[in-house]
Amino acid sequence: MPAIDRIQAFSDAITAWRHDLHAHPELLYDVERTAGFVADKLTAFGCDEVVTGIGRTGVVGVIRGRGGRSNRAIGLRADMDALPIQEVRDLAYRSTVPGKMHACGHDGHTAMLLGAARYLAETRDFDGRAVLIFQPAEEGGGGGEAMVEDGLMERFGIEAVYGMHNIPGLPLGQFAIRPGPIMASTDRFTITIEGRGGHAALPHAAVDSVVVASHVVLALQSIVSRNVDPLQSAVVSVCALEAGEAFNVLPQRVTLRGTMRALSAEVRALIKAQIVALTEGVASAFGAAGSVDFGASYPVTENDPAEAAFVADVAAGLVGEERVERNVAPMMAAEDFSYMLERRPGAYLFLGNGDSAPLHHPHYDFNDAAAPLGASLWARLVETGLPLGR
Repeated sequence: MPAIDRIQAFSDAITAWRHDLHAHPELLYDVERTAGFVADKLTAFGCDEVVTGIGRTGVVGVIRGRGGRSNRAIGLRADMDALPIQEVRDLAYRSTVPGKMHACGHDGHTAMLLGAARYLAETRDFDGRAVLIFQPAEEGGGGGEAMVEDGLMERFGIEAVYGMHNIPGLPLGQFAIRPGPIMASTDRFTITIEGRGGHAALPHAAVDSVVVASHVVLALQSIVSRNVDPLQSAVVSVCALEAGEAFNVLPQRVTLRGTMRALSAEVRALIKAQIVALTEGVASAFGAAGSVDFGASYPVTENDPAEAAFVADVAAGLVGEERVERNVAPMMAAEDFSYMLERRPGAYLFLGNGDSAPLHHPHYDFNDAAAPLGASLWARLVETGLPLGR
């Protein structure tokens, strides 16, 4: 594949870093070993600044180009955390931590950005500052928001920011991007149905919370089909139902848990309002009470059109136009890089992982052959976005 020659030359080192990270997965903000590994590498590469503790356990490295005239800064972001999944493949570098594994490729993302850091620190063929962002807690912890709220953009003067994620099924050696929304917002919800418990033989003397909850689940499925414009995209999924414990007792309370997803703020607000209205209305019709609590959420990941075109052009210069999909369909999964894109213009793109198991699967593994290409794209974004004066 058309990776930068210098990066391809030390690709074995990138692979070794990735395997080390894969063998030692850490969750959410508890990424002390990973963050230490990253900080040590950045220091060894000769980064001009290495700052730890941004967003609790995030790491930021700064490399100044040799141009010496510009103080502009571009941010490149990789996520570091793993997932609470038991790895099943018998890899030489398999997870050494029971119940934890890198099932989303964040080990590869981190290794790719380290590869770009090593190259940029060696060559410095740009005018300005490359800001390398290693983020904790992407998998539900909102680490992107934590780093932003900790002053990431202002402290390092970042004026544009970019993120990248591997995608199983996208051919190795290809990139994909789109202007506008590329990944959905997500909101967790918890619904509580409060009925009146009783004996299973005397349902008329109770308010059956299980029946009420079942009607609520079905009613929620009407939101996407009957309230959302058919030309918009949305998902409402109820994924857990907790009720009684006995076979002959109608429980007093039922709890439902799930997620809602959308590709626009307007649809997101509509879905939220309808979940509340349907829950309260259906429960009331049965003589029960229904309430909704919305929990952790990520906004829509929305690419700036000009920045998406810039990234696509750089990618095409690296791999050829035929290997860059410029208008890929958006995904309904969510990504907390969205918080960074709310603060600065930028873009998020996909990197082909080839024919691998899907993300968040116990058989998944990042494709090491993709790493030099991802690192090369990071390097070219900096060199193209912060060009040396001629």
